[in-house]
Amino acid sequence: MEGLLRTPIVSVLGHIDHGKTTLLDNIRGTAVAAKEAGGVTQHIGATEIPIDVIKRICEPLKSDWGGIEVPGLLFIDTPGHYAFASLRKRGSALADVAVLVVDVMEGFQPQTYESLSILRLLKTPFVVALNKIDRIKGWRSSRKPFVFNYRAQPEFVRRELDTRLYEIVGDLYDKGFSADRYDRIRDFSRTVSIVPVSAKTGEGIADLLLVLIGLSQKYFERSLRLHLEGPGVGTILEKKEERGLGTTIDVILYDGKLSVGDTIVVGSVEEEPIVTKVRALLKPRALQEIRTEQRFRRVKSVCAAAGVKIMAPNIENALPGSRVRAVPATATGNVDADIERVKEEMKDEIAEMKLDTSPEGLIIKADTMGSLEALALELRNEKIEAIKKAEVGNISRRDVVDAITVRDRYLRAILGFNVDVLSDAREVAMQNDIPIFVNDVIYRVIEDYENWVREEKERERREKMDRLTTPAKIKVLPGCVFRQSKPAIFGIEVLCGRIKTGVELIKSDGTNIGSINEIQNRGESIATADEGMQVAISMKKPTFGRHIKENDILYVDVGVAEGAEEELRGLLSPCEEELLRELYEIKTRRRR
Repeated sequence: MEGLLRTPIVSVLGHIDHGKTTLLDNIRGTAVAAKEAGGVTQHIGATEIPIDVIKRICEPLKSDWGGIEVPGLLFIDTPGHYAFASLRKRGSALADVAVLVVDVMEGFQPQTYESLSILRLLKTPFVVALNKIDRIKGWRSSRKPFVFNYRAQPEFVRRELDTRLYEIVGDLYDKGFSADRYDRIRDFSRTVSIVPVSAKTGEGIADLLLVLIGLSQKYFERSLRLHLEGPGVGTILEKKEERGLGTTIDVILYDGKLSVGDTIVVGSVEEEPIVTKVRALLKPRALQEIRTEQRFRRVKSVCAAAGVKIMAPNIENALPGSRVRAVPATATGNVDADIERVKEEMKDEIAEMKLDTSPEGLIIKADTMGSLEALALELRNEKIEAIKKAEVGNISRRDVVDAITVRDRYLRAILGFNVDVLSDAREVAMQNDIPIFVNDVIYRVIEDYENWVREEKERERREKMDRLTTPAKIKVLPGCVFRQSKPAIFGIEVLCGRIKTGVELIKSDGTNIGSINEIQNRGESIATADEGMQVAISMKKPTFGRHIKENDILYVDVGVAEGAEEELRGLLSPCEEELLRELYEIKTRRRR
C-alpha cells in the first residue's frame, strides 16, 4: 500500500467571469459522458475523475500510457483564489497543481494577478487554461483536442490567437514566469504550460487533462506517495449547519485513512484545538444519482485523496482553513499522550498562520485563515502594512470598538472579505463614524478602502484650504474701473492661486492696501475666485488712481514668516509654492 500514488489534487483559480466554474462543469460533463471506462465519483467539495476515464478522453492525443501510475485527478470544486489560499497543509498549498483560467479576450485582470501572488506565495506549480477561444473572430469550434482544431483554422485566426497568447506570455514574464503554448514546450519543469481551451464547447479539455496528468506523474511523484493505512490528515474546507445533521465540517483528506469512531484533533477559532470522535462520514451520491432525495450516503472509512463531510460532537468552533488529524489508538499505546502531542503541533501550525499585527492599524476579517492571508498579502502589495487585528469570522461589535481606539484617521476602518456585518456592529460603526468595507472580491475591498482614503484626504485638504489664507497673485485689468473709492470697484484677473473675501492685499513693495470686501462674477457675488478667472472686486481702503493703478500686480498677504511653508506643505500647487517664496522676499525687502 505504501508505494501507491494518491490522486493529485487540482484547484482552479482566476478572475471573475473568466470561466472557472464552466470549465469545471465541462470537465465533469466530459468525464460523465466517458464513464463507461470507469466511474466519476462526486466528493464533498471535489470531483474525482479516474485515470481510465481520462485515458478515454485523451485517446486521440496519446496512445502510449505506459508508466502512468496516478489513479486519476481530484478537482476541487471551490474555484477562486481566496478558496485556494484557504486550502493549506504544513505551510504550503493543499492542491498539488493549480489551473489558472484566463479569458483570451480580456487577458490578465486584477484577480489574475492576485491568483499569481498566491501561487508564488504557496510555491504551487500551475497551468494556464486560456479560455474562450471560441470567441475569437472566425474561430471554427469543434469538440476536439486543441492541437487538431488549431490546424483546421484559417491563417488569420491562428495569427489572432497567437498574438493574444503571447500577450499572456509577456504578462507572465513580467511576473517572473517563463511560459509558452504547451505543445511547444520541451522542459515542463522550467516553463509554464498555456493550454488554449473553450469551457463552452469542450475543445482543449483533452489537452488540459493530458498536461495535468503528465505533470503529476513526472514532477509530483515523490509527494504523491503516501501511507494509505496511516492516520488521516486533511484540511477543513467549510463549516456548515446541515438540517437533521447539525454542525458538520467539509474536509479534503490529503493523506492517510479516516474511519468512523476515530479520535480527531480539529483546528479551532479558540486557542485550544478541539478533540472529538468521528460520529459519521458522509459522501455525496454518484453523479448519475444526484437527483435522489438522500443527497448523502454514509461510509465507514475514506482514503486520501478525497472530500468528505464529517459529523462529530463539539465542532461548532472549527476553523475553516485549519487541519484535521486522526489520532490512532495504537500509535504508542498512550492515546492521551498522542492527543496532547498532536494538539501542541496544531497550536504551532495555527500560530504560524497568524499574521503580524501592530498597535495601530486596520481591522481585517475574513471567512478562513487562508482568505485572511490572501487579504493581508494584497494589502502589503498596496504598501498597506499596518494591521491592528486580523481574525476569522463575521464583523462584530468588538471589532468596531477596537477600530475606535485607532488614532490614525485613515487606519480607523474595518475591511471584511467574504464575511457579514452583525447588526449591532453596524449600528455602533455608524454612531462612531467607522467605515466598514465588505466584499467577496479582495481587490474590490481594497479598492473601496483606498477610494475612501483619497476622498477623505481631499475633503480634509479642501476644509484646511478654506480655513487657511493661501498665496495668490492678481493683476488690475486696464479699462475696468467701476468706482474709484469708498469702496473702490475694479476688474482683476487671478494670475495664480485663489482669492476670497476678507483677505488682505499688498503691493509688490509690501504696502498693505486693505481687504477684499466683495467679489462679483457677471453681476453675482461669489465667495472665491480661482486662477484664470476675471472678476470685479470691491475694497473700502484704497483710492483708485492714488493707491492702485491699472496693470498693478497685487498679492494676498498670508502673513508670511520663515517656516510658513511647513504649514502649507502639500496643500499648494507649484505656482502657489513659488508665490510663497516671492512673498517672503517682498516681506524681507520691506523690513530692510
